[in-house]
Amino acid sequence: MEFVYNKIKGLVEIQPKVIQDNRGYFFESFRADKFEENGVPVNFVQANQSFSEKGVLRGLHLQMGEFAQAKLVKVVVGKVLDVAVDLRPGSETFGAWHSVLLDAERHNMFYIPEGFGHGFYTIEDAVFQYQCSNYYNKASESGVLWNDKDLAIDWQAEQPIVSEKDQILPAFLEFAKLV
Repeated sequence: MEFVYNKIKGLVEIQPKVIQDNRGYFFESFRADKFEENGVPVNFVQANQSFSEKGVLRGLHLQMGEFAQAKLVKVVVGKVLDVAVDLRPGSETFGAWHSVLLDAERHNMFYIPEGFGHGFYTIEDAVFQYQCSNYYNKASESGVLWNDKDLAIDWQAEQPIVSEKDQILPAFLEFAKLV
């Protein structure tokens, strides 16, 4: 397993070592000791799965307060552009975003710590799985508008399919006043 870090502290792409032969493939998708050695906490308590057709954009979501969640996300079918936005008050990268192409053929994963907004755009029909460090709590739901001009996220999407709920999330500057 290779752990790839980027400019935003805490975000990590995990690339498993895939062993292939004429029968198929094998890889370790999770190994607590390797995650911990690489600074990735492993306290997951909930796992979720969704299906989205090509062209769907979900996000940017996060849980606030005592129900804040870290996530380990991956695609088991298809391909998505996964985006995390630093929404941690006081962070030196507050408002910065990073994207990772999650691909079922590469089997890569993306670790997103607590305090990050998260969303994804489906490049192909996709089955998306994520493990969470805390339980979902509706009252703790929050988020930021996916196409906020101040964040200027390059979703690589012309006209994504976005839920009504995600279209009315607050702008980044409005969200920043609340945290």
